[in-house]
Amino acid sequence: MDDRFNTIAGWVLFAGIIALGSSIVASELFHPEKPEKGGYPIAGVEEEGGGGAAAEQPIEFYLAKADPAKGQQIFNKCAACHNADKGGANQLGPNLWGVLGEPIGQGKGFAFSPALSSKGGNWDWDNLSQWLSSPKAFAPGTKMTFAGLSNPEDRASVMAFLNSHSDAPKPLPAAPAQAAAKPAEDAKAAEGNAAAPAAPAPEAKKPAA
Repeated sequence: MDDRFNTIAGWVLFAGIIALGSSIVASELFHPEKPEKGGYPIAGVEEEGGGGAAAEQPIEFYLAKADPAKGQQIFNKCAACHNADKGGANQLGPNLWGVLGEPIGQGKGFAFSPALSSKGGNWDWDNLSQWLSSPKAFAPGTKMTFAGLSNPEDRASVMAFLNSHSDAPKPLPAAPAQAAAKPAEDAKAAEGNAAAPAAPAPEAKKPAA
């Protein structure tokens, strides 16, 4: 009985030694590398403090330097649904001659969707910019299928083009004071740095007599 117990105990001890030895060898051969940062990455989320896109300025900032010729090129893509000719016929969308300043979703003999005809207000610079940015966000339920222009410079150029197609074009708004003042502040700071006197050179030591 004692011999049998000793035999079993010996095999158990031997198996334990083999397992321990295998673990040591494996740890020497394979070194798990720890990630530089803990956690799991989430797609589409920027790291805290990371640089993002510059904040969009008010549309007046872009209108101050809008290019009607560029706006016409962009508007040509809409020619299947709209025209901006004086006396032009409605197409899939309304004629856009003189649209700046007109009531939103009214007149011109066009069947506007209730989402737009009930919007209220006029097509001023801000409303038209929001509409061109995302028609569905501006008037949920609109029949307009156009996805929108996300680039504010493109919107400003299209608006400048549409404004020029009118019996009484509106004056383009001035750039916001804060945006216009920044270059002047930078220039003033640069001028101040240039005018600052240079630090005097250290006085040379006199040779010993």
